[in-house]
Amino acid sequence: MDKKLIIAAVAVVVVIAIAAFALSGGSHDDDPTHLTVAAHSNIKEPESGFNPLTGWGCGHQNYNPLVQSCLFKTDKNGEIVPDLATDYKISSDGLTWTVNIRDDVKFSDNSTLDANDVAFTFNTAKSTESDLDLTNIDKVTAKNDTCVEFKLVEPRSTFIYDLRYLGIVPEEYDNSTYGEHPIGSGPYVLDHWDKGQQAIFTINENYYGEKPYFTQITMLFPEESTWLELAKSGEVDVVPVATSALNQTVDGYDFYEVSAGRAQGVSFPYLEDNGQTSESGWKIGNNVTSDKAIRQALNVGVDRQKMCDEIFSGHAKPEYTSVDTRDYANANAYEPDGDVEKAKQILKEGGWEDTDGDGIVEKDGLKASFDLYYPPDYLDRQSLATVFAEQAKDIGIEVNLQGADWDTIYANMYSSAALMQQTSPDPYKSIYQQYHSKAPDEFYMNPGLYNNTAVDKLMEDAMHANDFNQADSLWSQAALTGEGGFGPAGDAPFAWLVNYDYNYFIKNDIDIGEQPDGLGNDVLINICEWSRTNSTA
Repeated sequence: MDKKLIIAAVAVVVVIAIAAFALSGGSHDDDPTHLTVAAHSNIKEPESGFNPLTGWGCGHQNYNPLVQSCLFKTDKNGEIVPDLATDYKISSDGLTWTVNIRDDVKFSDNSTLDANDVAFTFNTAKSTESDLDLTNIDKVTAKNDTCVEFKLVEPRSTFIYDLRYLGIVPEEYDNSTYGEHPIGSGPYVLDHWDKGQQAIFTINENYYGEKPYFTQITMLFPEESTWLELAKSGEVDVVPVATSALNQTVDGYDFYEVSAGRAQGVSFPYLEDNGQTSESGWKIGNNVTSDKAIRQALNVGVDRQKMCDEIFSGHAKPEYTSVDTRDYANANAYEPDGDVEKAKQILKEGGWEDTDGDGIVEKDGLKASFDLYYPPDYLDRQSLATVFAEQAKDIGIEVNLQGADWDTIYANMYSSAALMQQTSPDPYKSIYQQYHSKAPDEFYMNPGLYNNTAVDKLMEDAMHANDFNQADSLWSQAALTGEGGFGPAGDAPFAWLVNYDYNYFIKNDIDIGEQPDGLGNDVLINICEWSRTNSTA
């Protein structure tokens, strides 16, 4: 498409978006207590509405659900602390979690929130598309109005994260209407939702916590290509920053950079191609990436810092294991990178040599060539895939780029590399689901079907540990054992590349308080602390 036409199309989209929220009462109307937010792409407009039981707030990139509140929340230090809950205890066998809750909470419809609502929420979410894996729950029972008992199938040290991210709904929940007319106990209520354009939230007068300064939030769900123009319009208070705009400044806005542990990298099919397919007929295995020398050479040969500097203008850090910034990281599992000669030596020792002079190494007649799938509508991942392929060629490996939608990526991830992202602070998601061996389930976790019995055992022990420090130690050990590990110094099932911060343009008259480190994907996490400075409101 002609570049002028692209620019014109983007401009039209921006004008339409601004006009839409102006007509719906969400305009920049000089009321300092009204806030307009362009949602980051990780908080997509929910197709089934603002319903925690169908994914709102509790997906693989967790965020506060605004309308609902959770049993626990994250404080400014990044610690999980009580919210609806007052305290909790875990039985000695790890199978029973008992949570006591507040007795002074009302839903936005004036009904009282009690333990029956909590039990209903979790029992229902177990069997719905909540985007949380709650299959380890046996049953949840309200012992009385303020005490909830969670019985688990197996001990799970990470269960606190499920209690942290599932918003509570009333027991009188109606799935057919709730998404568009949610009732919750959070700081806001959904005033109205113009599908495909915006959602407007207003104050929940029944909220039990500190009342927010901002009485209205207009949330837009724009395409990434329009973010910069939305900021330049001056009509939007909070706007994400795309990689293409990281060196830009916008008058009237401050640039905020918030870490989130957002690891981006390449998954490698770990198994050989033996003609096996999944139940849906998806091909399994790749005879190039199943060779450890290929995976190790790529981890050693790529220059992660150069990627951070060239693609993300320095607003990223090298990433090696996908959990480098977490308490359970293991620096011993890293491998020094940017060493092309060492990478070539690894390939040579592994039997890979360029015998025909075309620059690509071969082994037993097999070219070191494979496809890499990536989502082209994510500009950061598109750029990362491109640079990765360029650097791979320098060490003699051919990477063929395949831009595709997610359905196509998932259908090919067992047999081709894929550009993936991992953000969750929950080690169940970021480690156990990512690396524990399993049968193909056509889900994006463990896309390469990595399989190591010793690593499995460490992860299982971490899941069953009652002591969180012990669990963290076991998660860390799983990255590098005497028999492999999920880090690049172990089995190298991924080439994790960068840890990319979340960046925002925020109006310079807005004070966003003290944000917890490591959760930048949810910029509204502490919305009740936000205010607009130099205002008499």
